Amino acid sequence: MRRFNCVLEANCSFHIFFFFLLQNSQQFTVEESLAKKKQLVDGLFRRLRDVSHTNNLEIYLATLRILSRDRNHLDDLFTIDKIETILHLARLVGEEEAFLTENSVNFDSTVIVEAQKCLCNLIYNSTIIQKMCCSNSCIDGIMLRLRMYKDPMLPVEVKYFDMRMLFLLTALNPEIRPKIREDYHGLIYLMEAIDLILKEAEEPGQKPMKKSKRKRKGREKSDNKNVNTEEDTSRALHDSSVNLCCEVLKVLFNLTVNIDRENVDEVEEAHYLRLVGILHDLLLSDTKSKEKREELQSHTINLLTNMPAVSYEELLVPIEEIGKIDSSKYEYDDMNVEAITVLLEFLEKRLEKQPSKTMQESLAPILTCLCEMSRSNRVIRKYLRSQVLPPLKDVMSRPEEGTTIRNRLVKLMTNPNTDVKELVADFLFVLCKENVGRLIKYTGYGNAAGLLANRGLMLGGRGRGSYSSESEDSDTEEYLKCRDKINPVIGCYEEPRKNPMEGMTEEQKEYEAMQLVNMMDKLTRTGVVQPCRVGEDGKPHPIEHVLELQDTTEFRHEQRSPDAE
Repeated sequence: MRRFNCVLEANCSFHIFFFFLLQNSQQFTVEESLAKKKQLVDGLFRRLRDVSHTNNLEIYLATLRILSRDRNHLDDLFTIDKIETILHLARLVGEEEAFLTENSVNFDSTVIVEAQKCLCNLIYNSTIIQKMCCSNSCIDGIMLRLRMYKDPMLPVEVKYFDMRMLFLLTALNPEIRPKIREDYHGLIYLMEAIDLILKEAEEPGQKPMKKSKRKRKGREKSDNKNVNTEEDTSRALHDSSVNLCCEVLKVLFNLTVNIDRENVDEVEEAHYLRLVGILHDLLLSDTKSKEKREELQSHTINLLTNMPAVSYEELLVPIEEIGKIDSSKYEYDDMNVEAITVLLEFLEKRLEKQPSKTMQESLAPILTCLCEMSRSNRVIRKYLRSQVLPPLKDVMSRPEEGTTIRNRLVKLMTNPNTDVKELVADFLFVLCKENVGRLIKYTGYGNAAGLLANRGLMLGGRGRGSYSSESEDSDTEEYLKCRDKINPVIGCYEEPRKNPMEGMTEEQKEYEAMQLVNMMDKLTRTGVVQPCRVGEDGKPHPIEHVLELQDTTEFRHEQRSPDAE
């Protein structure tokens, strides 16, 4: 490559580097030998370390950024001393005075950002460089600068790439997560970063949105130094703020993904209460664009799936503490459930899109989040049930037919995607307080058979969940009127069918019965179907011959109605 060879000349000028940058700005591989690449990289670092070339640092770093995109030979090209040089240019040296942007004459954000981009590429493409950055000053510098995010002179782009690097390091190197979480107090400082983003987005003159006293109390437990007790106003986040916030949420997800949610001490509980309180605020925040709002909600929901059950109460705000709210649809059982409504609306949007290839990625987080909240919090479960499984009025249509959220969820109970199917069934089962009869009433036995078989509930009964004994009557006049004519298998009203054996003689009936037995036996022997019968454990068990079905015990009928408690 002619232009490449020109760069390697001993007396190559800045203009040749600039020409190389323009020609390769969209390239992700450099088709040259290791020796030529090494010459180029060495030449660039000589200029980066030469104080007489400080005016062109951005161009030299941008050239390195292009080279760092190519995975080939990175470990040979970028040695420890070269990584240290890039860290120094990114001001990630662990020295607090290097980040005092107001007093630093040499603080050039464009140079810092280019150095950060190089580091992001190198960390992503090389496991060896990842290990280097876990043991050198990289994490020290990021965490130190994180504590200085209140500095108004620190550009948001610098913050963004700091978090981008921290996300890559915590995602690719799980062993450093406890160190950042405990030694660096990462949860506290990352929460403060989100608080700062929300505070900067406050728009004066709009109606304030009050917080619950319990939420502020939870925040005080985790950090008494930086508690904002003032009422927050409505927020509209700019795209750059949303991007930064999403990167912070991704880092928080990595730091909390493996925590023991069942056993948290008092201090940890206070941290998670505060964190869920912040996530509550993010769910209610406005953004300048709808796309960014959905992106922000998506990352917020991902993080909510990691939270301990006790912290979900922070998504609810007692009405008596904030006064009467404008919209009655957000009021339920003396609680403001606006955040839960946002989550439910997010689920509806995802159900409407339903991309087949990414269905699990699209639906799994929100379904997991809603299921865990419903299982752990009675008010949330009751509210979600009132929205998802309202009193049954339409008994003429199958549960999976229609456009309501119930219809769409029931349809997914027989989806080929096993993970999504199980999550949907589990969510609806929890909303039914794990009562088999109630689940069948809303979904039909055919749609619920998979969940019931997996849990050994084919004969009825309850799951292992623990719920209050308060009755929740859901029988409407429409349901009671047609109750005896509802087919429990399909879950809707079915017109009485004509007896197909009407008018047949006993010999004809016997002949048809034997024909059916022979066909089932043939399907069994050829392996097309595997007949089963329900065992004493409530799970289906395969049989060797069709005639074994004669010994099947009858289903135990529940002593109480489906809605009895």
